[in-house]
Amino acid sequence: MSVRRLVCLASTLLVLFAAAIVRAQGPAAPPRRAAAGAARPLAPGAGAAGTSEQVFKNVQVLKGIPVDEFMDTMGMIAASLGMNCADCHTNDTAPGWAAFADETPTKKTARRMMQMVADLNKGNFRGRALVTCYTCHRGDHTPKVVPSLALQYGEPIEDPNDMNLYPNPSGTSVDAVLDKYINAVGDPDRVRGMTSYTAKGTYAGYETDRGEAPVEISSVAPNERTTIVHAAWGDSIRTFNGTVGWISSPDRPVPLVTLTGGNLEGARIDAVVAFPSQIKSAFSRWKVGATTIDDAEMTVLQGSNGDRPLANLYFDDKSGLLVRVVHWTVTAIGTVPTQIDFSDYRDVTGIKIPFKIVTTWTDGQATTKLADVQLNSPIDSAKFARPAPAPPLKVQ
Repeated sequence: MSVRRLVCLASTLLVLFAAAIVRAQGPAAPPRRAAAGAARPLAPGAGAAGTSEQVFKNVQVLKGIPVDEFMDTMGMIAASLGMNCADCHTNDTAPGWAAFADETPTKKTARRMMQMVADLNKGNFRGRALVTCYTCHRGDHTPKVVPSLALQYGEPIEDPNDMNLYPNPSGTSVDAVLDKYINAVGDPDRVRGMTSYTAKGTYAGYETDRGEAPVEISSVAPNERTTIVHAAWGDSIRTFNGTVGWISSPDRPVPLVTLTGGNLEGARIDAVVAFPSQIKSAFSRWKVGATTIDDAEMTVLQGSNGDRPLANLYFDDKSGLLVRVVHWTVTAIGTVPTQIDFSDYRDVTGIKIPFKIVTTWTDGQATTKLADVQLNSPIDSAKFARPAPAPPLKVQ
């Protein structure tokens, strides 16, 4: 059976199940937080490890996966169907995170759909996730079964974040792109001598109700990084020590999450790109492609390390500056992207640093605006140690 026929079959089956889904009203809303002080489940060993069914209640399909991957599957569903947490889970989350385990008709439908997709992939693609919920839904609750003439005869839409690179007609090399980038940000010797990076500014995202909160960033070459958001409900900490990564945050269902898979690789990439001279050695294989972002021509470098998830780095052809990084996390039900956009480059002791960073992923979007950046300042190694599990949310 061809891939196209399988997709059509999946669409038909999904439509049958879609009748049980309650259509969401309006645009997707930010994820809801549990009530302040609500009890949260602890994974074995201080809440940092354990699989989905050990940490959460009423998990029937997505068993045996790490906590961070489990949360990414929720983002995969939200992005694929244009939904948010409350569309599948109960609207009454006042009792705390435990309420998210309550049974709903939509969750029952979702389980059947996930099993259907798993069976399609197992029976036809040797278990590879070539069919996902996004294959048919494309951001809508109900898969479309009638061809769109507007799509057929309209202008083709190019997604710059595509994993499959468009060929670069210039034939430029990886070394040429990275050398141009290093020269664009400053004197090459000065750039290569950059060993640490500290910054203060503001952070605004779904978890801060889109309000600005103070943020601190500390990085040490080649790949250590800690970000602390001082939100009104408590500190949210993301740390990568060069090998292991964690998230400690009161607004999470687990007070301390150990990063795995693509999330761990993504934390490493986020740490590396702060140091331009470290980028080339961060990947063992490179490909060169081309695309456009906001009508600007870009050269794309795609890095990979064995079976780890890929990463795309986008360099503006005119300025030579890095303007975007995209990396991916593979989950049990499909692959989800994270996009980081860099802009507002300013000179800091002879090196250009992006003062605006916008991070977009399937669970939200956040904007970091820097106000003060210091280079090559000493940073205590304790800054990158495993953070303590976050306390309950502060009452606001």
